[in-house]
Amino acid sequence: MTKIDILVPRAMRDVVIDGLATKFNLHKTYEAADPKAAIEAVAERIKGIAVLGAKVDADFLQQFPSLEIVSNFGVGYDNINAVECGKRGVMVTNTPDVLTEEVADTAIGLLIMTVRELSAAEKWVRDGNWTGKGSYRLTKGTLRGRTLGILGLGRIGKAIALRAEALGLAVHYHGRSRQAGVEYPYHDTLEGMAEACDTLMLVAPGGEDTHHLVNAEILKALGPDGVLINVGRGTVVDEAALAQALADNTIHAAGLDVFENEPQVPEALLKQSNLVVLPHVGSASVHTRDAMGQLVADNLSQWFEKGRAITPVAETPQKA
Repeated sequence: MTKIDILVPRAMRDVVIDGLATKFNLHKTYEAADPKAAIEAVAERIKGIAVLGAKVDADFLQQFPSLEIVSNFGVGYDNINAVECGKRGVMVTNTPDVLTEEVADTAIGLLIMTVRELSAAEKWVRDGNWTGKGSYRLTKGTLRGRTLGILGLGRIGKAIALRAEALGLAVHYHGRSRQAGVEYPYHDTLEGMAEACDTLMLVAPGGEDTHHLVNAEILKALGPDGVLINVGRGTVVDEAALAQALADNTIHAAGLDVFENEPQVPEALLKQSNLVVLPHVGSASVHTRDAMGQLVADNLSQWFEKGRAITPVAETPQKA
């Protein structure tokens, strides 16, 4: 029996490759001397694609007349034009749930690092300043009495909220609409939430609807004691406006795990001493990345074995 052809345009974890290799005919075109030519050579036969960060737009899709499913590595899928996939009858899947707890842990860790200046305090020790200059300065920032406003109260947002409550923070949220069964105070505008809170946690997806949603006006509303944390998508923040707000103390501090043009981080941001930066490590543990990879493989397997995906995205819902 002829195996189904699956495209893997970028290197992925072994759990993905090994999980698919026994069932499918894999085309790891990233290993080819000319990846573009390698894709063109097999494009007509490809029925599934395992995607890690690759851009899947209308032009890309046009190459694959037999394509049935795109299985994305990651809960966010703004790299994929899912609406266009839906029009073409192509299923799109992502990897929700399996990374929720890891990202929530990172978000809270980044918040504590930022408010209490922990990375700067560690550097103080490593640079010999503790013995040479004495104790690190008292931090102006504290979690005590803070109110956390969450932009994007989905799976990850709710997990962050639970952790924040355990730390004694009051929790508010903003999204497209008020959620049934959620008791946290709801704000129908982001600016209104920023005015009511002194800590803003971004867990929003990327895309046109959220592009530079956090701008100079939102940062001004957050205020001089304000702290901004972003573990969602870098495009949600106007980085030039954030750099200026940090420089002139419009807000107190910020912690970023994501950036608009990764891995490039604007110099204007990096030179701000009241900024903590991480290299997009929200879900970056072996345990969680392997769980994500397994779900990528399982979505493809289930689709071709049973005709149903495990985690379809909203734009390509499962047929009844």
